Amino acid sequence: MSNQRLSEYVKNKINGVDCISLAKKYGTPLYVFNQNKIEDICKVMTDTLEKEYGNFAVSYASKAFSCKEIYRVVKQLGLYIDVVSIGELYTALSVGFDAKNVIFHGNNKLINEIEYAVQNGVGLFVIDSYTEAENIQKIAKENDKTVNALIRVNPGVEAHTHHYIQTAKVDSKFGFSIQNGEAKKMIKFVSEQQNINLLGLHCHIGSQIFDNTSFEIAIEKMTDFYKKLQENGYNFSIINIGGGFGIWYAEGDKEFTLSNYADSLKLVSNKLKDCIKEKNLPNLKLIIEPGRSIVGEAGITLYTVGATKDIKDIKNYLAIDGGMFDNPRFALYQAKYTVINVSKIDKELVKKYTIAGKCCESGDIIAEDCMLPDSEVGDVLAVLSTGAYNYSMASNYNRNLVPAVVMVKDGKDRLAVKRQTLEYITENDI
Repeated sequence: MSNQRLSEYVKNKINGVDCISLAKKYGTPLYVFNQNKIEDICKVMTDTLEKEYGNFAVSYASKAFSCKEIYRVVKQLGLYIDVVSIGELYTALSVGFDAKNVIFHGNNKLINEIEYAVQNGVGLFVIDSYTEAENIQKIAKENDKTVNALIRVNPGVEAHTHHYIQTAKVDSKFGFSIQNGEAKKMIKFVSEQQNINLLGLHCHIGSQIFDNTSFEIAIEKMTDFYKKLQENGYNFSIINIGGGFGIWYAEGDKEFTLSNYADSLKLVSNKLKDCIKEKNLPNLKLIIEPGRSIVGEAGITLYTVGATKDIKDIKNYLAIDGGMFDNPRFALYQAKYTVINVSKIDKELVKKYTIAGKCCESGDIIAEDCMLPDSEVGDVLAVLSTGAYNYSMASNYNRNLVPAVVMVKDGKDRLAVKRQTLEYITENDI
């Protein structure tokens, strides 16, 4: 990708607001989100499904990026959300998000989490174990409530993605396998619970999926299973196919435009309509759960170079003021990123650098083999496509402070999450 293309890309990422001015105003490291891009992606998803299918919900998978402001944004756009913890649920409810539009995921929901969700009227539980079903039944009965639920199943589709983020294999920690009969047993068990209203099934076949064939195969297998269940007296009204749409991170990745996402959802809609017609199934409500595809490319992270180190004929390092405490994805599974020097955006790319974090870990790397201009202390670097699973996975490792989050809309910036303070770091210490 040319330096000119990178310059345009960064300008698009921050919606016309200059990176250097943001770095000066808010400090670095700094997460920056382009709200216009988030809204555009959400709208193309809802508009496409409205046109092509009709009976649907787009549920933002908020584990990708969770804070009060993102819940406000997706609430205004009419999306559902899914959450995986009491913390995410509490945050969403604290800004007035309608609990009826919340889907609660997780393979080990704690008792206090289930109690909180039941008492606040969460719309759907996605059940992932016998113990969870028993706990939901007990708590719902104690609160004199009936809760709606889906069961997470594995259709046996392995999407083309990284090993650690394949989630629909038979031996996955998530869900019940259709192939070995475990799913059918679980359906029978949950259906017998008096305070649980089982409305359908959920599957999620992986992440960073660019091949739509994976979704088509999943829909085919899921509706085959629905047909068998229908023949056994089960009548469901919802099918949830999860998320997993891929985004661009670095050279070699596909670049999905808004029209590409629309095409993918049109294909999903048509496939499901065809399967419903062929198998004489009811008009199932389709739920999708995009997370990364909504916020991933909408986010960048800004850093300041604090030191340089050139090892002759081996490697050149740029040490930044962030690291694995604000982006652990390279350390976890060697995630690839595109990095640019926004202080020298018009300079030629002449030198290959490794971007090193400030943590006391040899594996604290953000990106390797980045072609940049000659770079120096004080330069501001932008790491692209960091909107998903960066702030969410941030930590206080080495007692570093989690960066601030800034939202940009229509060329105007605003603070969404304050930078942590030293007082915050020791707040719970005795």
